Amino acid sequence: MSDLTPKQIVAQLDQYVIGQDEAKRAVAVALYNRERRMKLSPKMQQDITPKNLLMIGPTGVGKTEIARRLAKVVDAPLVKVEATKFTEVGYVGRDVESMVRDLVDVAVQMEETAQYAQVRGRAEEAANKRLVKLLVPGIKKEKRQNNMADLMSMLNSIQNNETSNNDEDDGEVTDQIRDERLSVAEQLDKGLLEDRELTVAVADEKKANGGMNDMYGQMGIDLGQALGSMMPKQKVERTMSVREAREAFIREESSKLVNHADIYAAAIRRAENSGIIFIDEIDKIAKGTKNGSGEVSREGVQRDILPIVEGSQVNTKYGMISTDHILFIGSGAFAEAKPSDLIAELQGRFPIRVELSDLTETDFVRILTEPDNALTKQYMALIGADGVKVTFTQEAVQTVAHIAATVNTTQENIGARRLATILEKLLEDILYEGPDMQMGAITITEQYVQDKVGDIAADDDMSKYIL
Repeated sequence: MSDLTPKQIVAQLDQYVIGQDEAKRAVAVALYNRERRMKLSPKMQQDITPKNLLMIGPTGVGKTEIARRLAKVVDAPLVKVEATKFTEVGYVGRDVESMVRDLVDVAVQMEETAQYAQVRGRAEEAANKRLVKLLVPGIKKEKRQNNMADLMSMLNSIQNNETSNNDEDDGEVTDQIRDERLSVAEQLDKGLLEDRELTVAVADEKKANGGMNDMYGQMGIDLGQALGSMMPKQKVERTMSVREAREAFIREESSKLVNHADIYAAAIRRAENSGIIFIDEIDKIAKGTKNGSGEVSREGVQRDILPIVEGSQVNTKYGMISTDHILFIGSGAFAEAKPSDLIAELQGRFPIRVELSDLTETDFVRILTEPDNALTKQYMALIGADGVKVTFTQEAVQTVAHIAATVNTTQENIGARRLATILEKLLEDILYEGPDMQMGAITITEQYVQDKVGDIAADDDMSKYIL
């Protein structure tokens, strides 16, 4: 877990999410409480369960953005799932336990990244040796046909789960080849061959059939891994630069230098103690929403989610995981339903309720200018890639914000997402003509905004379809 305090977590979120201070404070406290828990005695740790949150607010006000940024703010595995994607047990579709298996997959990737980083020096050294052999291959010896010997060699490889590396088949190395390799190794160290292309054999990362994998995944079985343990890994030839080949080799060599059993055990512990599952559109499975006769029982999905949120054991391909201390964050607009429409048991498992407010015109101005990833900054960078410098006057930004707030009032309120539709229409001509016209510099003024989108916004029928 990150050692950021609640104030520091909020400060990090402020760089990307405008307003919604109450929601950010609640999330920050919930996250830091897990850091506090890890400092207690083991017995006390078991008794303290996470205080799950329920974020309530219309679309486009920052609920998903807060969740998306959490993974970057804290060093914790996080998955975002849509409640509407799950079906009640007995129906065809994703089962609710898959969200926990997805969380463990993320934790495994995080652990792999951390442990691979520790052995990167040795892995890079081994990768460079492989590159040298590829760039200056040995003289291939003529292979005499011996079907029985080849068959025995293949069977031994399967039995020992070994893979042959074509790039490591050295052949005969003469003094001239040895000297050339020393020269190439020196050039590699100086970074002189980074863009040179070569053909390498790398592990084939294609996955087994998704539907079949999902079915076996519900039983905690990784079909691809099971088949892989019986057959040696397949290699595919790819043409790439030396820089790309080195990274591919470093990953392969790192995999040989770490203990994967330790990685999986550490990933399970990480997911159990610091994992976060963000369940979006949880209001869509509340009984207050319209439920057609052909739809899967939403209440049934709630009852399937309940034991996971309460705390249960879930079987994954990496081992059993307890969900007792995973933090769950529910999110929904609750326009057609209320939190009280969720089954009582599930309501009780989300004790912290945070209501996110509608965004105002002032909020839109801040969203367009303040965050590190503000939309205006994104468009300025995109158009700048063609050598065209675009700037927005303060009046232009204010006008865009006013139009967005007005359209949200007269049409469906989609929050900050309205800004993207307006800016795309506003900059449509520049995005299309910019690469060919070599315009140099363009200033987006208030009048330009009015000319491009002002009339459309004033017409309810046009804005309904365009903005």
